[in-house]
Amino acid sequence: MPSADDLAAVPLFETLSDAERQEVATWCADKTVEAGSRLIGEGAPGFSFFILTAGTAVVTRATTTVAQLGPGDFFGEIAILGGGRRSASVVTTSKATLLVMFTSGFRRLQEAQPQIAAQIDEAMRERLG
Repeated sequence: MPSADDLAAVPLFETLSDAERQEVATWCADKTVEAGSRLIGEGAPGFSFFILTAGTAVVTRATTTVAQLGPGDFFGEIAILGGGRRSASVVTTSKATLLVMFTSGFRRLQEAQPQIAAQIDEAMRERLG
């Protein structure tokens, strides 16, 4: 489990108090992966929300690159919020460290931190264009 200090370095959580970050940390897991790791696959069911804390990744839809990700970027919200399948694939382009939040933790985040939920909703709307 990450610490409140780990979350303090994440832009999405920068407005939270230490106590709030500690609560959110209990809903997350740390994950470290090597370059070339497929984190999510387009069309697959989605039950996890990811925040990249170190490293890089590429987002593709079909065979087209739609985004490059770096520390602080998040993804995976579209399938959870839309209740459906992944809209794109994400593969790491370097060794990477991530925070992973499963659906139950993501729902807790939405309830406990509506301002963060609003930021995530806005990002989803932009991504869906």
